[in-house]
Parts: sequence; structure tokens; C-alpha cells
Amino acid sequence: MTVDLYARTTSLQGFGGDEIEAYVAVPESVTGFGSVVVIHHMPGFDEATKENTRRFAAHGYAAVCPNLYHREAPGAAADDAAATARALGGVPDERLVGDVAGAMSYLRSLPGSNGKVGVIGYCSGGRQSVLAACSLDLDAAVDCYGAFVTVDPPADRPFRFTSLVDKLPSLACPLLGLFGEEDQYPSPEQTDDLQRRLDELGKDFTRHSYPGAGHAFFAVDRPSYRPEVATEAWGEIWEFFGRHLGSGK
Repeated sequence: MTVDLYARTTSLQGFGGDEIEAYVAVPESVTGFGSVVVIHHMPGFDEATKENTRRFAAHGYAAVCPNLYHREAPGAAADDAAATARALGGVPDERLVGDVAGAMSYLRSLPGSNGKVGVIGYCSGGRQSVLAACSLDLDAAVDCYGAFVTVDPPADRPFRFTSLVDKLPSLACPLLGLFGEEDQYPSPEQTDDLQRRLDELGKDFTRHSYPGAGHAFFAVDRPSYRPEVATEAWGEIWEFFGRHLGSGK
């Protein structure tokens, strides 16, 4: 069952006190709801990501997606902003953490919030979801096929970040990982490595790896979309967030 919602573009205070663009969706006539920070994929702050943000509200969660590329290209189309951000090496880790912290504060300030906040990220956002979970006081985190969590990016990539191996001991909330067995970024070997490391650290990590799915199997507007896999994976997300965040539905 879904609920009525309202959604709009807004702004919130991110890293360094910067005002950045964001997209928020909130369930109507619901109290005691959990909340979710949605971290967009590398293609940027696009319509598909906003659709996912609305999906959370339709299921009883307040959700906000900060535009991580707002500083590089304010007002630009998603593709252009993403290209500009990639050329500059991507989003610095410190800034990402500050922007997610601002989104968490925004969500906890909403009337009806139960104070519990999770994070979910897709593609580059998957890695950033793990980073946020290792850096902030979150209640749950979901990594959707995030690359470069246990390995550094190839030397020929312009990214300004490294693996998160040194941060994994600080993971402070349950983590759900959703991966495609046909993916190479991250590869099955890399997700096995993540499982091993988190098991050794005694962290609460649940992993699902789906046969026949590659990278971006959630992306409804891309050829990589796998509807059967995405439907099953959404079921895992609802169960996971329902357990750790609660919902007003």
C-alpha cells in the first residue's frame, strides 16, 4: 500500500554552510515516519533519482536527495552538471559527508519525523552511502552496487578519492549491500572482499548478489535495468528500512 505525498525542489545547508539544491518528498497524513537520504548516481541529480525519492515517500518515509553537483554547475541540466563534476574529479569525500549531514538535519527537523535516518546510494552513491555510514550517526545504510569501497579507482580515472578500507572499522549502523553478479565495478570478487572485511570487523552486513544483473540494475531509464531483479531488491530495501527506521504507514 502506498500513501499520498508531496514533493518539491528545495534547498538545505550542506558542507561548510553552503546552501545547495535538493529534492524532497514527504508522506502526507503520516506521523512517526523514518527518513532516508538518497544519494544520486554519477549521472547526477536526474529525473530517475527524483522518482526514487518519491518512491520512498509513497512508502511512508520522508526522503531528500541533495544535488551533490550544485556547486560545480548550479542550474545546469543533470548531464552537463555530471560531466563538469567528473572532469573535476568527482565529489570530495569530506564535502559528501557534510552534505549528507545537512540532509539528515533537514529530515530530522520535519514535523512527524521519528528521528531515525537512513541513507541509500546508487553507483558512485553506493560508495558514498558506505562513507556516510562510517562517518555519521545514521540508523541504517544501503549500498547499491557502489564501486571502489575496498579497492582504489584505476590510475587512469580522474577521481579524487581512494578506497574506504581504513574507514570500515567505523561503520556504526547496519549495512545492506545490493549487487549484480555480472558487474565489474564492483566485481563479485570485490563484494566478496567487502563481506570478508566486514565479517572480520563484526559489522552488521547483509549482502544480496543477483544473477543476470550487471551495474545499474535499478536504473529504469537505462538498458541495464532488470525489472525482476529490481523488484526483488526493492523488497529487501523495504524490509531492511522497515526494521531499522520504522515507518508511519
